[in-house]
Amino acid sequence: MIPLLLVLLVILILFGAGFALDVLWWLALALLIVWIIGFFSTRAGPGGGRTRWYRW
Repeated sequence: MIPLLLVLLVILILFGAGFALDVLWWLALALLIVWIIGFFSTRAGPGGGRTRWYRW
């Protein structure tokens, strides 16, 4: 009985990790798209310089 429960526990852990990793990949892709949009969207700053919408 204990080996069966351990196998079910491993299956649940792997299923949960797979779901979490899939969500993290989509989140990383969304953040990458936002970063790329922010990188290329520039506005003219004082003195004609280019400034970004973020301050890094």
